Amino acid sequence: MAAAGRPATPGAIEEGGDPEMGLEMESRRSGSPYVERVWRSRSSGVSQMLSVASARLELVFWEQQGRMNVAVQGPETRAGRAPVPEEATFVGISFALGVSMPHLPLAELVDGNLVLPGATRRSFHLKGSWWQVPGYDDAEPFVERLVREEVLVRDPLVASGGGPASFVSERTVQRRFLAATGLTRNAVRQIDRARTAAVLIREGVPAVEVVHRLGYFDQPHLARSLTRFIGRTATRLAAPDTTEPLSLLYRGDGS
Repeated sequence: MAAAGRPATPGAIEEGGDPEMGLEMESRRSGSPYVERVWRSRSSGVSQMLSVASARLELVFWEQQGRMNVAVQGPETRAGRAPVPEEATFVGISFALGVSMPHLPLAELVDGNLVLPGATRRSFHLKGSWWQVPGYDDAEPFVERLVREEVLVRDPLVASGGGPASFVSERTVQRRFLAATGLTRNAVRQIDRARTAAVLIREGVPAVEVVHRLGYFDQPHLARSLTRFIGRTATRLAAPDTTEPLSLLYRGDGS
């Protein structure tokens, strides 16, 4: 759930945004193995949104009244309402599964965030160095530098979802998931499955078919998962809702 006072990160379900939202927004996939999604948005007349669960780390930049703010946002284990800064512009980088910042206390980032102090409109401070604030179109070169400077690391076992069980023990898989995401592998799978289910329902796929495709036991099982991780029922997801926009939502596989 979004931590108290944590700014929501308004993103888009697909390139070009979602007309349900009272926000200008767009997002794109990335070719970098370290980045799952890059998004940008502008808030206007929206004070609150529903922040859906996510197993990924994010780096978010937002400018409000001429002041730049930067935050590292951790995984969210369930849906929750979060405030949206008024009249602000955002750029966000959603990192791929298995990407982490080892110098930060991951356990404290789960269901929380870390606001980086001293940011200016051009630069911010992270792990002992100053970094230029990236834009929507140049996020990947910025991430490449983070990787070179070992601010970001990627665990390929976690990125693959755990890999074949014969390669490593289940204990090793669980340990590496916790180290990279702060979550168990099962928690990551549940969150990703719920996100995929929500996108399918919004695309018009009937709930009964979603149950079959994604391996839910039955429709009540799907309903419980959506309520916990997305914060909406299948009925509400299928119908436009202009009163409470959702945060960045895409399939659990990143597509």
